[in-house]
Amino acid sequence: MTSNAHSSRSLRSHPGATAVALAAMTALLAGCSSSSDDTSDPLAGDKAAGDTVVVGSNNFAESILIADIYGEALKAKGIKVSYKPNIGSRETTYGLLKNGSITVLPEYNGSLLAYLDAKAEQTSLATVNAAVKAKLDSKLTLLESSPAEDKDSVTVNAATAQKYNLTATSTLADLKDVAPKLILGGSPEFQTRQQGLLGLDSVYGLKFKSFKALDAGGPLTQAALKKDTVQAADIFTTDPTITKEKFVVLQDPKNLFGFANVTPVVYKSGLSQEGVDALNAVSAKLDTKALLELDYQVQLQSKDPLDVAKAWLKSAGLG
Repeated sequence: MTSNAHSSRSLRSHPGATAVALAAMTALLAGCSSSSDDTSDPLAGDKAAGDTVVVGSNNFAESILIADIYGEALKAKGIKVSYKPNIGSRETTYGLLKNGSITVLPEYNGSLLAYLDAKAEQTSLATVNAAVKAKLDSKLTLLESSPAEDKDSVTVNAATAQKYNLTATSTLADLKDVAPKLILGGSPEFQTRQQGLLGLDSVYGLKFKSFKALDAGGPLTQAALKKDTVQAADIFTTDPTITKEKFVVLQDPKNLFGFANVTPVVYKSGLSQEGVDALNAVSAKLDTKALLELDYQVQLQSKDPLDVAKAWLKSAGLG
């Protein structure tokens, strides 16, 4: 399988990305952040003083939340931490990592690999991470990946799940006999991609009744699925709408949609072994179900991501 599943992923692909990106730009102009008391310009390339670990994030809600989790986990080990949140896209944050302005950044392994090498194959978690490590700048390294993934999925609404006895353990293969009765929704591109309608047919044998062009996992797709205009749709796996509307995500055991495991990338000389161990401990505990719940609290319940991060760490025995 190629990495094309992730080559299209961008900030707009993440739940709430557009709104958060606009808010992030406002925050940048104001030189402040709600998730940290660090009021420095996140785009200024200054390295942290002394032994302070700088935790950065891209400008969408989930990245900011995970950065807060990483930072507070490090603080729990007595490590000095400062934050540079809301920075921007991978094109910006990767450069800041390379020059040591950022020490730690939440990443998505398959998406990062697609950025580093668009032609790289993504056949397993191990091969993806090995390929990322081989392509990373020599001053950087990838730590252990968490089970948590934020990636494309075929998700059905509650009524469809109930009608066809589909649960959280059901797979795309279980949809084979049902698909001809369902309208599938997603971005226009989803209809012509291997990591979309074409692959659903060739890999899982799914032939849907029809396809409705909407948006990339955004409000149009969410609304259509809720209203039953479509019965199945391409929804990102940590979209809090899944919890709110009781949607059911179908499992993808053949990895049609590639890999998007939440994984820390670090500037090697800026993080001690104790810090590495602390972040690996976070990855061991953070799964998609937990991240979905945390995203729900931040994005739909408007809770402060720093408070949500601290509460989760405490519940996981890491705070």
